[in-house]
Amino acid sequence: MPRRAIKVIGHRNPDTDSICSAIAYSRLKNILDPDRPCKPCRAGLLNRETEFVLDYFQVPVPQLYTDVSPHIRDVDIRPAEGVDGEMSLRRAWMIMRDQELDTLCIVDQDQDLLGVITVKDVATANMGGTDPYTLQTAKTSYRNIIDILDGTVLVGDVTDKTVEGRIIIGAGSVEQMERAISPGDVVIVSNRSESQLAALEMDADCIIVCNDGKIPRTICMLAEEKGCTVITTSIGTYAAGQIISQAVPIRHFMTTKDLLTFTLHTPVEAATKVMATVRFRYFPVLDDDGKYIGVVSRRNMLNLHRKQLILVDHNEKSQAVEGIDQAEVLEIIDHHRIGAMETDSPVYFRNVPVGCTCTIVYQMYQENGVEIDRSTAGLLLSAILSDTLMFRSPTCTPIDERAARELAKLAGVDLEAYADTMFEHGGDVSGKTAAEVFNGDYKIFTSGEIRFGVGQGIYMTEKNRKAAQALVGPYLPTALEKQGLDYIFYMFTDARNSNTELLMAGSGAEELIAKTFSAAVQEGVALLPGVVSRKKQMIPLLINALKLEQE
Repeated sequence: MPRRAIKVIGHRNPDTDSICSAIAYSRLKNILDPDRPCKPCRAGLLNRETEFVLDYFQVPVPQLYTDVSPHIRDVDIRPAEGVDGEMSLRRAWMIMRDQELDTLCIVDQDQDLLGVITVKDVATANMGGTDPYTLQTAKTSYRNIIDILDGTVLVGDVTDKTVEGRIIIGAGSVEQMERAISPGDVVIVSNRSESQLAALEMDADCIIVCNDGKIPRTICMLAEEKGCTVITTSIGTYAAGQIISQAVPIRHFMTTKDLLTFTLHTPVEAATKVMATVRFRYFPVLDDDGKYIGVVSRRNMLNLHRKQLILVDHNEKSQAVEGIDQAEVLEIIDHHRIGAMETDSPVYFRNVPVGCTCTIVYQMYQENGVEIDRSTAGLLLSAILSDTLMFRSPTCTPIDERAARELAKLAGVDLEAYADTMFEHGGDVSGKTAAEVFNGDYKIFTSGEIRFGVGQGIYMTEKNRKAAQALVGPYLPTALEKQGLDYIFYMFTDARNSNTELLMAGSGAEELIAKTFSAAVQEGVALLPGVVSRKKQMIPLLINALKLEQE
């Protein structure tokens, strides 16, 4: 099985730093340790600024993962081969015995699942195997009979031939046989030539001669004239009579309705609940095209391969992708405050007080002596410009600015001109819904018992900013109710003039903002001069204010 790639992923509702740091850090990891492949991922939809950046530097959009909880693809699927529905019950039982598998999956030539048969089904069929018409009813092939009896065809052609009559044991007198046999029957006889002749005279469709019995040439010639198949076997008459019903094809007894199947995307938790409600031991697994690929059992769930993650640009559970508790976090690369994130084992945690995660990634390229190509330089630069508002944000450090100017050279762009273009594209909300603009850069935080969300949009023109506010403002109460939060605050930041108009929702939100920022709140909007950083100027003050309220 190929090694699963480590997923490098940012926070929900990703911004440019979240996406670009995931891509750039994945590239660095793959250069430093190619035996442990990493792939960049995203936990939400891209905003327009990030779309512009990826398009400008011709970088593919990372794969979307909204949930990293384990799925069936993360367990050891047993690659049990699908079987042909024409297979005999006896052959099916032998496979189950040899492979220690109590369920076989019947498939067609295209690997589409047709049904399943269990060892219980085989046992039930054998216990009820006294009906002489069973082979006829199931249209059993003569190939199956030859297979289970280890027989040899002396007369006739059994290609595509099926049983058309009853199974008769020709062990009595000739008179008894003549009364019992009807045209088309399959007659099991010994080496007594009179029994063989009686079966032929009664127009049997096939005679099976047991114990390697000798068959006179005249019998063979007569059988050929009458179109009767002659089969010999070393098995005794009693044993042949016992097992011949096991030649029935498994399609006759397989289960076809209400099949319990899983796909590669079935959550392990859901699959485990299903398994607990039924007595089946193995369950078929279908691939993305609906084709059968193997089976899983409760035991397989114990060998779960949890998804391995590297988190970038966040370290709080509330901001992480769904299912983070069921994944294995290997590393965290971040520049935010240290929040609540528990791990099962020690991890590499790099947290640096700079303005952007990509600044940290840039440092790691330098520390490892890895050359930065134009594309990677462009991604790192774009993230730094975005997170620091082109060095206007109070979170910006001299380290960020030096890194950005070096990266601009490597990317071959004019820093100021590129930044203006990037911000202009990011601020365009035309054609977007309120929810899309709202989720463009939005995070949830916790302070004691209070949960609140803070979003931010950064705009270079008043036209774009006002258009965004007109969309998001009416949507805030809806988002508050849907997410079950106490408050929602949304920052509409004027990058050129370094101020923010803050919109809010939630009972007591206006009083909280007025008190925390000494700001006047009019109709749910507060003007915050000089406030441009969510991380440094908004979140710490809100958390402290909420702590005081809860004391």
